Amino acid sequence: MRIGVHPNNLHLRLASAWPGAFAGLDPIFVPYSEGRDTAALLESGAIHFGGTGSTPPIEADARGLGVEYVAASAPRPANGAIFVRADSNLNSIADLAGRRISLIDGSFHTYLLARSLEGEGLALADVERVESGTRDSLAELLEGRVDAWVAMSPRLEKAIGHAGLRLIVRCGATIPNRSLFWSLARIGLSAAETAGIASELARIGSEIAADPVRAARLLAENDRGGTGADAWERVVRSRDFSVVPVDAAVLAEQQEEADTLFRHGHFDRAVAIGRPPEAVK
Repeated sequence: MRIGVHPNNLHLRLASAWPGAFAGLDPIFVPYSEGRDTAALLESGAIHFGGTGSTPPIEADARGLGVEYVAASAPRPANGAIFVRADSNLNSIADLAGRRISLIDGSFHTYLLARSLEGEGLALADVERVESGTRDSLAELLEGRVDAWVAMSPRLEKAIGHAGLRLIVRCGATIPNRSLFWSLARIGLSAAETAGIASELARIGSEIAADPVRAARLLAENDRGGTGADAWERVVRSRDFSVVPVDAAVLAEQQEEADTLFRHGHFDRAVAIGRPPEAVK
């Protein structure tokens, strides 16, 4: 089983270093740079499943790739927020109209921004989305090159305590922000394989929660950004690592996101979210 691992999916990142993880599936962990690459790697057969935020699988379905959802994390209400400079005159989402917003576009950042704007009668078209890519979004915000920043862990925890920043929206007040573990129909995972993946993700999640110090050390050892074990431990302790098989409620959340992004013009046509894996075997 070829399992895709990118730095922002902490569950699979930890699994790739966790003793005995996915042993029953003869795992090969395939590293790659970011969640938005998952669909292309699945399409090429380079990986058999991966884990991302909620938006990349919807992007894949918008391309007609036929997503099969395998499992879902618990909601991650603490893993996203929108910041402005502390000395700016921007006090609410409504003040972002016409402003430059730094984000990873096509990730859950886009959905968080869309839902936040929608609550104020605004749309994605009312702001300028600035792809953060590999740039230093914190520096860009502090230096005034952008007006707001959609941040996520582990940089989120540092941003919350930064004297030069002010938080205006937390993720949990706006979107569920789950991790989704998914494949494509063309990969042909069996019902037994999807059940095994979900079960193993849940088992590893329980072990991570039971030993956050060990999990933090593993994350720090492989951190290219220099985040230390103490900071990673705060991230691990703030997160619910439980995982469940995908059900109708999770698919309904995905459909709501797809419909929202379509309303905002992010997609040029409506996207229909697929059925749970067991319903298509």
